[in-house]
Amino acid sequence: MPTKIALAGNPNCGKTTLFNDLTGSSQYVGNWPGVTVEKKEGRLKGHKDVIITDLPGVYSLSPYTLEEVVSRNYLINEHPDAIINLVDGTNLERNLYLTTQILELGIPVVISLNMMDIVKKSGDRIDSLKLGASLGCEVVETAAIKGEGSLEAAEKAIALAKGKQTPAPQGKFSKQVEETLSGIAKAFKDILEPQRARWYAVKLFERDEKVLGPLQFSSEQKNKLESLILPIEEEYGDDSETIITNERYEYIAQLVNKCLRKNSKGMSVSDKIDRIATNRFLALPIFAAIMFLMYYTSVTTLGRIATDWVNDTLFGTWITNGATAALSTVGAADWLNGLIVNGIIGGVGTVLGFVPQMLILFFFLSLLEDSGYMARVAFIMDRIFRKFGLSGKSFIPILIGTGCGVPAIMAARTIENEKDRRMTIMLSTFMPCTAKTVIIAMIASTFFPKSFWIAPAMYFLGIAIIILSGIGLKKTAYFGGEPAPFVMELPPYHIPALKGVLIHMWERSRAFVIKAGTIIFTACVLIWFLSSFGWTLKMVDIESSMLAGIGHAIAWLFAPLGFGNWKGAVATISALMAKESAIGTLAVLNGVADPNNTQFVMTGIASMFTALGAFSFMLLNLFDPPCIVAMATTSREMGNSKWTAIAIGYQVVLGYSIAFIVNQLGSVLFYGASFGIGQSIALLLLALAVFLLIRPSSHRGTMFGRAGKAI
Repeated sequence: MPTKIALAGNPNCGKTTLFNDLTGSSQYVGNWPGVTVEKKEGRLKGHKDVIITDLPGVYSLSPYTLEEVVSRNYLINEHPDAIINLVDGTNLERNLYLTTQILELGIPVVISLNMMDIVKKSGDRIDSLKLGASLGCEVVETAAIKGEGSLEAAEKAIALAKGKQTPAPQGKFSKQVEETLSGIAKAFKDILEPQRARWYAVKLFERDEKVLGPLQFSSEQKNKLESLILPIEEEYGDDSETIITNERYEYIAQLVNKCLRKNSKGMSVSDKIDRIATNRFLALPIFAAIMFLMYYTSVTTLGRIATDWVNDTLFGTWITNGATAALSTVGAADWLNGLIVNGIIGGVGTVLGFVPQMLILFFFLSLLEDSGYMARVAFIMDRIFRKFGLSGKSFIPILIGTGCGVPAIMAARTIENEKDRRMTIMLSTFMPCTAKTVIIAMIASTFFPKSFWIAPAMYFLGIAIIILSGIGLKKTAYFGGEPAPFVMELPPYHIPALKGVLIHMWERSRAFVIKAGTIIFTACVLIWFLSSFGWTLKMVDIESSMLAGIGHAIAWLFAPLGFGNWKGAVATISALMAKESAIGTLAVLNGVADPNNTQFVMTGIASMFTALGAFSFMLLNLFDPPCIVAMATTSREMGNSKWTAIAIGYQVVLGYSIAFIVNQLGSVLFYGASFGIGQSIALLLLALAVFLLIRPSSHRGTMFGRAGKAI
């Protein structure tokens, strides 16, 4: 049996850096069974029989967030042979809260006292020997970003695992609390695991439902437990959970006072940077400049060059021509040639063409995350988003959504509050992704060549729709309530390790290729089949295809939006497969031989729409459901068919309503159309939207009460 070692620690403590350093390229990523939290495992370099599991970053093992539940269930149910507990040496007191809980589990523990390079540079001193002696476990000083001490911590964990050396239970609380815990352990010793008696005693004292439930106490046992807890609650004048929390912090304060010597020579480098980077007036301009540079490089310049080469040269010339020549040599049938060249290579190649942009984008995002800056961004945006019912953590997925909706939806995993997480999944795809940017550029350059503001206005409109949706949704029963209190450690700034950044970049991009490519493959084969065969299953021209028949059947749905011809309807449906396919679809449907030729595309679509109809077409494709890959990701992240239907249904209604209102009222304002039923419905929709925004909230709680309790 392989030795299993778990990595546990707070968010931003350097756990992922340590994991990457220990496992290198041998790691594999999946999801924990039954949940959407990412699971990382890998084999220790040089030790094929040692498996390292990177647990989600958590602040405690109390079962409040999905990450905490996953981490605790793994440690309790999977029985790892040892735990490496990463403790951020620059934030010792906060990190040791989790440590005190881990030491109660009865599992061999090695503490990796991380970021010691920063601690020493700041002039602080931590007596790791005294800390280890006080906690009753091994303490190894590490600087994971430099690869210092990582292997030593792992080797000590292996030695402890083989020796089965578990930390001895420490009496770290007040005499009264310790006596109560001892009484609980003694009263229920027949049903509790001996090596975890301390942990169970604490959890029973806290009335932890996730522990009490499986134990299935009888009424007599519950009464016995209450008879032990109630007296001390009366003595302390507080509930049992709060008593334990206070006891832990008092013990930690004594421990830190004994082991840590702070340097009193003014502010640290991180504090000096934060005086500017998180300044109330400078923070947003600085962030905007950084984001502009990042997206300008990854999407407009370097990334665009790489993507053009992949699309035009790699897939457009080399692979396509090679496949065509090979199929011609073997005498392949026309349908097989069309399937492989137009369906598979053309469709999947379109998706893969965006990989260079995503690689560069993820590289920059990894730099910002590993440097500690992205934690500041969430803190900065929380001040703004909180006013509109969104958490600061929602901004990270929304930001990522300007690159691609799939990782944006996945990024919502970090939001603890389930209502906020679901709402963020619904709204994050309203930001124009790189695929939607192609549609924006096409419409703007064809119908509004002199209106330079059209394209950037779509980004601001996306933000506006997200904020307005947040206001409205927070007033419903589904999403009501104040955003969860935003508690986040701000790690010290440091220079990211290139190896860790590259691994992080590759993980994200690989996940996109695998998850997106497989779904797009199926979608492209389907769209090719429908556009190449008639209802008799014989190959026909596109006007007689099943796709044209479907287009004619649904064209009436889009007539109120200003593009009621079947070609516009089919282009909208094909955009649901992959937003960027709208250009190719429109070009092919208009007999354009070379859909990559922008001028031909502009000429082809110019005869299909009025300027208002084209604008409406653009708005529909910006705010209706995203591509099929993103919709599938939404389904997986929601983990519930009901919530998937709510999310996609909201996007359908919102996108259609916006396009409907713009076309109906615009036709009166700009084309002199008479006022009729369509315009009346548009005004009613506007009135309904205003009502949903200004109506009183159905939630009657107070932010201060909730935040105060959480804190």
